[in-house]
Amino acid sequence: MSERATLALADGRVFYGKSFGAPGKRDGEVVFNTSMAGYQEIITDPSYAGQIVVMTCTEIGNVGVNPEDDESFGVRLSGFAVREYWSTPSNWRSVQSLGDWMLEREIVGIHDIDTRALVRHIRDHGAQQGVIASGEVDERALVEEAAALPPMEGQDLASVVTCEQAYSWRRGTWSLADGHGNPGVEGPLVAVLDFGVKLNILRNLCDLGCRVAVLPSGSDAESVRALNPDGLFLSNGPGDPDAVEGAVELVRQLLPDYPTFGICLGHQVLALALGAKTYKMKFGHHGGNQPVQEIDTGVIDITAQNHGFAVDADSLPDTARVTHVNLNDGTVEGLAHRRLPVFSVQYHPESSPGPHEARHMFDRFIDSMATGAPAAATEGLLQRDLVAGRG
Repeated sequence: MSERATLALADGRVFYGKSFGAPGKRDGEVVFNTSMAGYQEIITDPSYAGQIVVMTCTEIGNVGVNPEDDESFGVRLSGFAVREYWSTPSNWRSVQSLGDWMLEREIVGIHDIDTRALVRHIRDHGAQQGVIASGEVDERALVEEAAALPPMEGQDLASVVTCEQAYSWRRGTWSLADGHGNPGVEGPLVAVLDFGVKLNILRNLCDLGCRVAVLPSGSDAESVRALNPDGLFLSNGPGDPDAVEGAVELVRQLLPDYPTFGICLGHQVLALALGAKTYKMKFGHHGGNQPVQEIDTGVIDITAQNHGFAVDADSLPDTARVTHVNLNDGTVEGLAHRRLPVFSVQYHPESSPGPHEARHMFDRFIDSMATGAPAAATEGLLQRDLVAGRG
């Protein structure tokens, strides 16, 4: 029999379930993810640092886990909540059950919880701090503990999850025949500022022939320039973009010199560097089913997303423009500089998990490094998308 587990929210709502994974107590912002699959990639995504993730998909654990699907070198999220946990996986790639894997990595989980009620509560009242604990607990004390936690605003979590020192990356995306192969990488050198980068971003760059150098988020401009890169990539990551120490000024210094592509937190940091503002969303976008439209082509991609902050469109300076919008709520999903080869998207074109149809954005980055032309909506890029059936 599983041990009792409790999830207490800062507003006083308490949910009950059973413990799986590691026993103990963890705190963090409680958010929900609408993906139907890819729980291992979600758990290992550094963007979930400081958060307790609730899965809306009712059955979790069916396919087990394997070492090839990790999206980082460790686990950063605070806790994991699911409706039905399956301890006996059925998948030829599985090497271990999810629960045993979580136990080894000290991830506290709760299952047999009413995730539908929990998700509806977050939807109506917003993402908020919570505490997940196994065993017999004082519920009132848990609520008080959750209420005393600092909000996500103002937290520099990117500096916590970034790499400690620079490294090179040479592995591509996974294939049935070769696993994560080692594609030929003799093309442009991309300097990646690691705010919590997912490994599939690096794999996609390698697939396109890029040489990839990953640098800590706290690097200075001289360290980046010393590499003599052909392009600059701003990665995804957790926390408040406005709180990442030194990131905005660093990006502001480098933008005139390099074609630049940002994803998620990198998109938000880019916006701040251009002079725009960001804001905290009520419950954010987390999942693999968000429709995004490119303004110039009218093309709609179904995208993977994971963010709790967004760019304020009205705050963008005249030198930048919105290129993509979310069709559910109209939020900014992409922006570009009007003169420089600098652009970004709020969503995750690398997927893992999620749809693959937005991966053409990496091709645009490659083109921008080759031509030095503004990366968003140049005539050549639009024509290529139309020929490929994307417009």
